[in-house]
Amino acid sequence: MNPFKLFWLFFTPTKAWQELMQGPPSLHQLYLLHVVPFSLIPPVMIYIAGNRHSTLFLDLLPGNKLVIVAVAFFIVQLVAVPVMAMIIRQLAEIIEIHPPYKDAFIVAAIAPTPLWMAPLFLIVPDILVNIAITSWAMMASAGLIYYGIPAVFKLKEQGQALLLFGGILMAGVIAWGFLMVCTLMVWGAVQNLQFAAGQVIH
Repeated sequence: MNPFKLFWLFFTPTKAWQELMQGPPSLHQLYLLHVVPFSLIPPVMIYIAGNRHSTLFLDLLPGNKLVIVAVAFFIVQLVAVPVMAMIIRQLAEIIEIHPPYKDAFIVAAIAPTPLWMAPLFLIVPDILVNIAITSWAMMASAGLIYYGIPAVFKLKEQGQALLLFGGILMAGVIAWGFLMVCTLMVWGAVQNLQFAAGQVIH
């Protein structure tokens, strides 16, 4: 994955998407060189911010317990991208577009990039800053999807593009909610495990 092409997606999205699709990366390249490293950012930053700025994190999940939650969040993200690609492909089939899985995977892998980068600002201990950055990241991800759909799926009709955009956006919101629920479930399981261990000791 060429980092310069990714960089230009934020400034000239239509042209950058078209150039990207002229020589698209393989699924393995995109997954190993883009999805995996960017998926590391949120859990690493959650761990760092939790240890540096938040006594709440440390009270609820001291030491290695926070590591368990961060690792689980990382794994769920890695699974979510190929699953999201399958969903995007199915949504395209509904409106009579028949893209290969690779094209759907490209959208699923690149669209969440701003959301992966947003947690870098967790290093700033200001909730308003992080809310603003997360809001910008959501809009940027939506923009990547909006401009990416015509280029990736080679759509000429705006109606089809808008329908697919709406479907992917809704699926993305559901996927984001699923990630949060999974993280909270792991968090709860770790806390219960800690509580049960404490009971056994007593």
